[in-house]
Amino acid sequence: MANQHLRIVSLLPGATEILAALGLTEFIVGRSHECDYPPEIVDRPVCTQARLNSNATSAQIHDDVSQLLQSALSIYQIKTDVLEQLQPSHILTQDQCDVCAVSLKDVEQAVATLTHSQPQIISLHPNVLADIWADIKRVGEATEIESRRLLDSLQARINICQQKTQSLSTEERPTVACIEWTDPLMSAANWVPELVTFAGGKPLFSAPGQSSLQLSWETLVATNPDVIVFMPCGLDLNRTRQEAMLLTQRPEWQNLQATQVGRVYITDGNSYFNRPGPRLADSQEILAEILHPEIFPPYGYMGSGWEQLVV
Repeated sequence: MANQHLRIVSLLPGATEILAALGLTEFIVGRSHECDYPPEIVDRPVCTQARLNSNATSAQIHDDVSQLLQSALSIYQIKTDVLEQLQPSHILTQDQCDVCAVSLKDVEQAVATLTHSQPQIISLHPNVLADIWADIKRVGEATEIESRRLLDSLQARINICQQKTQSLSTEERPTVACIEWTDPLMSAANWVPELVTFAGGKPLFSAPGQSSLQLSWETLVATNPDVIVFMPCGLDLNRTRQEAMLLTQRPEWQNLQATQVGRVYITDGNSYFNRPGPRLADSQEILAEILHPEIFPPYGYMGSGWEQLVV
């Protein structure tokens, strides 16, 4: 039974999904401008805003982010007046990535200005799957909610994928390039290499727990992956398709192994792979569907979570 005095503000989409999975949706009183799942939280007051245009090109977004960071400015602003009105008991944020969401420092500075409440700040730091499960446990403990059933369920789904692929030989495991940004080209890291491995693939360019790495086009071409999966940070399926199509115009594109055998895929990275929360179990199943359809029956994500890129 949740503490009825909880008033939670979540400033991270993954944290909002953790709260919902723990049964705490009704206690979320405020959210970030990017929190959009589950759908019933979109009517909650918005407590942040971005200093950049998310509809700009990938190159422009990257340049804007770089300039803000070089100027020691945060990419996001916290609406302290909204926080003051909400009088939260807890604020969930993160200290893993200044590009992904408001920083811990920004939240601490905002809380210091509040006069009507002194909320507990819970800062998440997800780098690998184990960190995310630990974050779920910490949120449960801070809100006095039992998290064991949720964690057991999520881990069981990961284990099923692992068990079904563990007998695959090296030759049966395709090399996989997961693309987290297209201009400049960046490979997905943190928990994504784990997901690729458990789904029966060999992740290229990144190791578990690392930050995303910038990747030259020449390196991608020279490495010539068996499978390419686009999962740009913050972009949905349609926007990802647009970004991926720009790369297909390069002359070397048609010579890539993944292109020639029809193993280039787009995903809704914003809903799945980019969010350190419960839907990483869904992300695991999406990769399983993509990499080994001969082993895994369809989970039902095709068309909404991922598609083959058709040029």
